[in-house]
Amino acid sequence: MTFEIALLFSIVVTALALFWWDRFSPDIIALGVLLSLALTGLVPADKIFAGFGSDTVIMILGLLILTAALQRTGIADQAGRAVLMRAGDDPNRLLMAVMITAAGLSAFMSNTAATALFVPVVFGIARKSGINPGRLLMPLAFASILSSSVTVISTSTNLVVSGMMTRYGMPPIGMFELAAVGVPIAIVGVLYMYFIGRRMIPERTAPDEQAEEFTSRPYLSEIVIQPGSKLDGKTLEEAKIGQTMGLTVIRIIRDKNARLQAHARTVLKAGDVLLVQGSQEDILKVKDTGGMEIEADVNLSDPDLLDSESALAEAIVLPGSSLIGRTLKNQRFSQRYDLQVLGINQRGVNVVQKMSLTPIKLGDVLLLQGRRERIAALGGERAFHILGPLGSMEEARPRRQRAVLAVSIFIGAIVLAAFNVTSLPVAVMLGALLVFATGCITPEEAYAAVEWKAIMLIGSMLTLGAAMDHTGAATYLAGQIVALVGGAGPLWLLSGFFVLTVLLTQPMSNQAAAIVVIPIAIQTALLAGLNPRPFAIMIAVAASCSYLTPLEPSCLMVYGPGRYRFADFVKVGSLLTVLIYLIAITLVPWVWPPR
Repeated sequence: MTFEIALLFSIVVTALALFWWDRFSPDIIALGVLLSLALTGLVPADKIFAGFGSDTVIMILGLLILTAALQRTGIADQAGRAVLMRAGDDPNRLLMAVMITAAGLSAFMSNTAATALFVPVVFGIARKSGINPGRLLMPLAFASILSSSVTVISTSTNLVVSGMMTRYGMPPIGMFELAAVGVPIAIVGVLYMYFIGRRMIPERTAPDEQAEEFTSRPYLSEIVIQPGSKLDGKTLEEAKIGQTMGLTVIRIIRDKNARLQAHARTVLKAGDVLLVQGSQEDILKVKDTGGMEIEADVNLSDPDLLDSESALAEAIVLPGSSLIGRTLKNQRFSQRYDLQVLGINQRGVNVVQKMSLTPIKLGDVLLLQGRRERIAALGGERAFHILGPLGSMEEARPRRQRAVLAVSIFIGAIVLAAFNVTSLPVAVMLGALLVFATGCITPEEAYAAVEWKAIMLIGSMLTLGAAMDHTGAATYLAGQIVALVGGAGPLWLLSGFFVLTVLLTQPMSNQAAAIVVIPIAIQTALLAGLNPRPFAIMIAVAASCSYLTPLEPSCLMVYGPGRYRFADFVKVGSLLTVLIYLIAITLVPWVWPPR
């Protein structure tokens, strides 16, 4: 072992310890790794920042923009609702429809976004059927992760693995190449969660406690009755605002000063301002309803709630946040972040009174209002993850008239790459250009939706992969592995790298784990005289097995509302991980022979 290899190993071990410690954001740790490699000279000067200009990073950036355009035009929401409308009222059939739809959507978009779309729907199913939502939320989160190996764009981890394969002279992963193993994994995983997994989840609350409606993190807003509206002269009961739009009228403001109670027999008049409560989606329905309009800039009657330059966002509390176990008041949240908390969604119950005195828990969702730059700054911290687009209600309204166009552009980009008309990076960046040019999404909206932490993490960690090659560390480790177990056969080697990758994805990100293991696995295969491609494919599959802990964003999103414990994910996820391993160790060597 040379001094350079020993120095590189010390950097890797330190990084692993920091990932496990979870005190710093993964992107910060990755940047520290990159700079350590630069300062120690373990990577040539012209290769230090090469990862940020790689095809992998460009592909991920383009795909993030395209998926943001799909969300901005509301196509994901429309697809989900269309499936649910056809699923009927049977809770079991609805759950299967939700899992299949979430898995299908996350094959082409973020699994976090797919999970967020269906969380309120799952609570509705639980409420109507009188069952504990904890039995349904974990299957939803797992289903959204299960399709990670259906296409090369299902997750950025696949793109990272594909990009690293090209450095070893292998063709990149094809658009649907992984489907041979990914589709069986998705099918078996969904069936497992439907028939077995959800029954392994303990019920910690009585069903009647959960019968209380999960209100999908309600917003406050104002709608104005326009002159000539058909609602002018009707009573609140006759207007049926609650039945047709899902909004709760809290009070009525007339002539700017008079505040009327929202009684069923209260007669509405043109110019009345209705203070309403509802989900963002329900409030935005006002824009498509004649005779009503959202008050400009979401200007609520209470000036302490919103100002004319405000934006709305939801933020989930992540592990390591200083807020956990403390209250907003003693942490001086409003003064520290210059943001107003309008509501707290805590374990499926909306807390709207005495929020400043409510202890914050892991997985709580804060409904925030404030200037968009302050919300963006909060999202840049390790303690929070911003859910959904930043913006006012008007800005967040889906551009449904461009939904078909956005889908056509997305499919067109995939077809160009699938039929090798052009490379995937060029195809997705062409698609990004078209969604900008056609107004499906603005550059500002797209850049706000891009997960820049992921870009920083992947770009930095790709340099570590280059260092493993440049110093000979990957070859050295591969030699040691071959000398130790080289005669064990390719199946044992594939199994060992699967287990190693799964273990590393627990303290560190999926992408970082893949980047660490890929060079070692490929060099091991080459030294053993084996085909390295199945090793790379196996690592791509293993890196997406994020079922053993609730720290995957999709799992964290349901962790609080489902009243889960850490051990629940270990119990349910362990058997699922074993099933995925059995499928992978059977199909990967068959589809991609190691000899």
